[in-house]
Amino acid sequence: MTRLPSSLRLTGAQVLRDGALCRRSVAIEDGRISKGPLPEVDLRGYYILPGIIDLHGDAFERHMAPRPSAPFPTQSALRATDRDAAANGVTTAWMAHSWSWEGGYRSPDAAEAFLSALDNYRPEALTDLRVQIRCETHTVDTMERLLATVRRHQVDYVVFNDHLEEARQMAVTDPARLAAWAHQVGRSPESHLAQIKEAEKQARDVPRYLCRLAEAFDTLGVTYGSHDDGDGETRERYSMIGAKICEFPTRRAAAALARAVGDPILMGAPNVVRGGSQSGNISASDLISAQLCDVLVSDYYYPALSQAAFRLVDDGLMSLEQAWAMISTTPASILRLPDRGVIDYGRRADLVVINKETRVIEATLCEGRITHLIGEAARRFLGARGDLRLAAE
Repeated sequence: MTRLPSSLRLTGAQVLRDGALCRRSVAIEDGRISKGPLPEVDLRGYYILPGIIDLHGDAFERHMAPRPSAPFPTQSALRATDRDAAANGVTTAWMAHSWSWEGGYRSPDAAEAFLSALDNYRPEALTDLRVQIRCETHTVDTMERLLATVRRHQVDYVVFNDHLEEARQMAVTDPARLAAWAHQVGRSPESHLAQIKEAEKQARDVPRYLCRLAEAFDTLGVTYGSHDDGDGETRERYSMIGAKICEFPTRRAAAALARAVGDPILMGAPNVVRGGSQSGNISASDLISAQLCDVLVSDYYYPALSQAAFRLVDDGLMSLEQAWAMISTTPASILRLPDRGVIDYGRRADLVVINKETRVIEATLCEGRITHLIGEAARRFLGARGDLRLAAE
């Protein structure tokens, strides 16, 4: 981002600071939380909370292809994703892109093209957009290519995923669904089945492949974990090679093992808002009640992040301070981002302004730049005297 940030003092709101809500002002200068006299914006009736840090989201896929048969240019999709994130209070976001034998938009070719498009888009981005690579375990022959891509695009987050068993079962129990999947990635059902069988042949080499990747990620400073762990044994195997993040465990046993060994547990915010999992897996709220969930992520829907935080408050599971930490402070700690996730002097001015009565996000500031502004908050910001700059300028 090259645009200059605003210099303002936000007053009158309830501010989440030092782990508690209190009535304090927040000064913003040069993109950081500051001190001193600055033009004031009266935000009585609002919360000011740390910007949301989303560790896993694939809402960008909807912007890339609003319909499966209607793809749009990646730059256009990134611009729409960026504004979608900003409108929902997100200031740092990892977009989850597959690196898989499955082909089509989940292929290494597609991942590399997406990362290159993001590199080109980044100078105009409102949000700090990053990529999480979801690496299918049976991609042994792509190791050097994957590591070269991680280095070239400075990817800092990878999770391991294994869809092969699901594919095997689909081939036996639901050939029509397999055919639709094949069509989606541009293959015939026969060639897609052949690809599944080719991936199966790599099984013996997968453990060594994952260990070599883990060693390389440690050297590169990449955070890594696993996705959809189905049992404690699977989570333990990943944890032992350093893949510490437990993302979307499907059964309580996997989450319990993660907690026992100190691995962070991530679940989907839409699961909380909707009251359970669509696929019949363990619900996020159940894991939260059992203290087996550390972070909520957008998954496929950015609005669910703030909605889930307030849902946890309404359900009496935790305070707003605790719920908001699950989408701000804790994600910042897990991905080693010491400059954000809290409101404090010298930290990035990544802020969310929420109407206390309606709980609508009316303003988002990312590194001091206003990236989203609506409603009564817009009237108050635009009525402020002094230096006010919007990121959209």
